[in-house]
Amino acid sequence: MYKNIAVKDYLDKLAAKVSTPGGGSSAALCAAMAASLVSMVVNFTLGKPKYAKFEKGLKETLGKSEALRREFLRLVDLDAVAYKAGDMRDAFNVPFMVARLCFEGIKLCPALIRQGNINLISDVAVAAVFFEAGFSSASFNARINLKCLKDKKFSRDVMRELNQKNKLVKSIRLDTEEKVGDIIRG
Repeated sequence: MYKNIAVKDYLDKLAAKVSTPGGGSSAALCAAMAASLVSMVVNFTLGKPKYAKFEKGLKETLGKSEALRREFLRLVDLDAVAYKAGDMRDAFNVPFMVARLCFEGIKLCPALIRQGNINLISDVAVAAVFFEAGFSSASFNARINLKCLKDKKFSRDVMRELNQKNKLVKSIRLDTEEKVGDIIRG
């Protein structure tokens, strides 16, 4: 299981001439880092008097980011399992789920610009960038595996969903970057 090995070992395996881990697993890992950054920002914010009025919402955000982090870590391994098994339905489903979850994850970032500890504002932007990277990476993997399923109606529906979410993910990331940049520039 990749989620339980050292980062260096994972990267060594990723760089090696072996089929797994690959892009799908990496997309999930990138997304897990994004969720972890959201959790870190919230953890550094909770208990600070300056942010007390946001406590309830921050705790909800933490619950969501931690659930996402656990699921992304599970998907790091599940992607490799699906690929090794040659199960094209699972090889599609795993990155498609990563993309969908990245969409949910990036929606946590805008509120943290206002409600999160200002000392970690750049981490909010990094989380948004990582969620977008995870979404885009997973989308590429889902799209290529979708071709193997040979179901045109299903493919059209999936492509429509990915295209719609891609626009929203890019918009949220860009908006987050701009607002964080404005705060950093002061």
